[in-house]
This record gives sequence, C-alpha cells and structure tokens, in this order.
Amino acid sequence: MMHCMKNKMMKILITGGTGFIGQQLCSSLIAKNHDLCVLTRNVKKAKRRLPFEGIRFIQYCSDIQPDDIFDVVINLAGAPIAKRWSTSYQQKLMSSRVALTEQLVHTLKSLKQKPKVLISGSAIGFYGDQADNEVTELSIPQSSFSHDLCATWEASALKAKNLGIRVCTLRTGIVLGKGGGALMQMRFPFLLGLGGAIGNGKQWMSWIHMADLIRLIHFCIENSQIDGPVNATSPHPVRNKDFAKCYAKVLHRIALIPMPAIVLRLLLGQMAQELLITGQRVLPIKLMGLGFSFAYSDLELALRAIEEK
Repeated sequence: MMHCMKNKMMKILITGGTGFIGQQLCSSLIAKNHDLCVLTRNVKKAKRRLPFEGIRFIQYCSDIQPDDIFDVVINLAGAPIAKRWSTSYQQKLMSSRVALTEQLVHTLKSLKQKPKVLISGSAIGFYGDQADNEVTELSIPQSSFSHDLCATWEASALKAKNLGIRVCTLRTGIVLGKGGGALMQMRFPFLLGLGGAIGNGKQWMSWIHMADLIRLIHFCIENSQIDGPVNATSPHPVRNKDFAKCYAKVLHRIALIPMPAIVLRLLLGQMAQELLITGQRVLPIKLMGLGFSFAYSDLELALRAIEEK
C-alpha cells in the first residue's frame, strides 16, 4: 500500500530556498498551506525573495533545537554551477553542497523526532559523459569532476538513512523556467539571432520544465515508495542542435550560428567540456514506473509555455 502524506499540513525545512528552483518550490508549498522554515546565509535577502506570511528564517543549523519538528527536509543549497571552474571555485562548489549537507544530517541526528523524508539535490552530471547511451538511475557513471561533486553530495545526504529517514536524491537535468537558469542565459543571444548548436550539436540535452520539477518534488514527498536517486528530467531528451532549432522557432528567430567547442573551452574551460559539449540521454525510469505524469514532456510545448507566460 502506498503511504501518502497528501493533503496534510506539514512542517518543512528548506535550504536553497532563495535560488531559482527554491523560490518556486517555496511558493508552491505555501500555496498548499505547509509550514516553512528556510535556512539561509542572508536572512534579509531571503525575506525579500520570499515575501510570504509566516515563514521562519534561520541562518545556521545550530538555530535548530532538538525539540523542533520537521516532517520533511528539502536540501537544495549550493553555489551556482554555470561558471568557469577554477580550482578554488571547484572547492567552493564542493563545500557549498557537501559541507552544508553534512551539517544538516548532523543536526537531524540531534532532533528528538526525525523527519520522514530528506529530499536532497544532485544533478545528471552524476553520470559523466554517456555518449548516446540511454541513462537510467542504474547506469554506471563515467569519471569526471561533475560526477565526483554529485556523488559526494549524494553520499553525504544518504547518511540520513542511518537515522531511519527516507532519502531521495534528485538528479536534475537542465531546468527550464521563467527568469532564471539556462534559458535566461540563452535567451538574449537567441533573440539576436545568435543562437545555435554547441559544438557539433549531437550531444544530448536532458531537460525538465520548472512546473514538472516542482510537482515531482511534491510527488517524492507524498509517496513513501520512492527513495534513492531519482532522475528529474523529461522523458524526451533532445540533441543540442534540435534544442537550438526548437528554441529559435518559439522565439521566431533563426538558429544559424553554432558555438564552436574550442571557443567554449577557452571561455569556460572544464565546465564547458563537462556540461555543454558532452551530454547525457537521461530517462526518468523510477518516476514513470510509479505513475508520475509529466505536464511538459514535449520540448516545444515546454518552451512555448515559458515564453508565452
């Protein structure tokens, strides 16, 4: 029998609540009357970005007391990935995710009543370069910095299992939504008619519409059958050149100018190589097996919904 946490007012602790995904998620949880506590480095900024009644804002894990009760913990905090990865920035990417997750799990240990579920961020970068292979949650990863980052991040979250907490790690693809993320960076060049494939354009892009990602997080909270890694991507990944063509069509532009791989390597180094020039053809097998249905499985539909908002 599927144990359900549906339609029940829950107390939810969130990290990364002011980010691109976090803001949308908080808004959707508030709409369902859940009780939110947001852990944030900058309370002032967080109050501006999340102007909702009744959110409790805390700055440190040490602000959480043993008597505090949380039904659900959602851990999305981490420094932005789409920057050049210098050695020092790689360390920042690692510590902003892993150190916080370790602290969080350590704090959960001290709670008298443990949460039912921890939903923790990860990314499809976990799989490394998979060429044309279809990638499921069981696929063997290839070695890369993005794999090491995601694997270490997931391992620190999975320690919560020892506390009797169900843990889901969301291996998220490229999140498509209004006002942030990948589309915000791509939109201007595409509007100028400068959008085009990256490199040879044959690499796969696994994407998800923001609305589906938010629904999927609610789905993971509500269904106790889901645990471990969850591919948070649309069931229809596309090749990069097809993505470029589709986005240009939605914006009524032409996508003519390819971005040579060599230029990207010069500009963005290893980040470009791992996240832009190579790709993964990821399928959300676990979610589909449990009956999750995507509102936006078709790329053109997803992009139109965002651009016409």
